[in-house]
Amino acid sequence: MAKIGLNNFRYGILTESNNGTASYGGAKTPGKAITCNVEITNNDAKLFADDTLQESDTTFSSGTVTMGVDRADYQTQADLLGHTYTENTGIERNANDTAPYVGFGRVITLLQDNVKYYKVEFLNKVKFSEPSQEDNTKGESVEFGTVEMEGTVSTLADGTWSNSQVFDTKAEAIEYLEQLLGTTPSH
Repeated sequence: MAKIGLNNFRYGILTESNNGTASYGGAKTPGKAITCNVEITNNDAKLFADDTLQESDTTFSSGTVTMGVDRADYQTQADLLGHTYTENTGIERNANDTAPYVGFGRVITLLQDNVKYYKVEFLNKVKFSEPSQEDNTKGESVEFGTVEMEGTVSTLADGTWSNSQVFDTKAEAIEYLEQLLGTTPSH
């Protein structure tokens, strides 16, 4: 299947029990999706014996996700980075703030045999970090600046780190993603 689109970022604050059962505080939208890059690091251990490879391990170790969104919404930054936000005072960043773990997902539009499908890619446990800030003056031509936030992907206590599912319609995909994050869709 060919990837032809990216949309509908969603996140939810994670609460995890000791046995790995995850629950999320409901689906929130961080902004409109521009880019998403997920890089996975695998264990790469090899055991050689009698001059040959006897065992190898290439299991999931960790990962990073970088999401690019169309706006720097203060409430989203406060949620994802553990900061304080009020409409009266704006966002307050403190060195003692701790970013919470969140679930993070997106919908990817696919095309196969001229038929569109919609794949949900969901990361069960992500901790985002403070983004760098780069600002430029307007020059001879206008350039749009967007926001990128990077997070570290890890596993739940039971080892789960990701879920994927393909749907025939975008509405079904969004409903599934929001259900993963604890939101009951209204019909």
